[in-house]
Amino acid sequence: MPWEIIAGIAVGILLPYAVLLLMLWLYARRNPETATLKDALRLLPDLLRLVRRLAADRTLAVGIRVRLVLLLAYLLSPIDLVPDFVPVIGYADDAVIVALVLRSVIKRAGAEAVRRHWPGTAAGLDIILKAASPVQRRR
Repeated sequence: MPWEIIAGIAVGILLPYAVLLLMLWLYARRNPETATLKDALRLLPDLLRLVRRLAADRTLAVGIRVRLVLLLAYLLSPIDLVPDFVPVIGYADDAVIVALVLRSVIKRAGAEAVRRHWPGTAAGLDIILKAASPVQRRR
């Protein structure tokens, strides 16, 4: 009987994780133009400063700032949803999570908040806004 409970818990944890991995892999394959790993690494210092500045902006709603603090904690944590050594999706999970959080920030606070706090170049801001924009359906 205890092995059934353990198996149920394992399936309950591993199945959603496998679905998440599949979704990240599909997203990375369907949207290679969002931002390349090279772009992401080049923008990382500016992106971290942006997230920190947005999180410290008291004019933004508390919910937005909490999301940004959690994003910073996730990015700085050595534990990832997908280990970075896994090909293709190892770094894609970080990029997808950043894009999703920034998309929610832009949806609630507006792109102007991101522009106001962006510390980098205009080209870098364009990449960030493109990565955080809603995915266009292909026809």
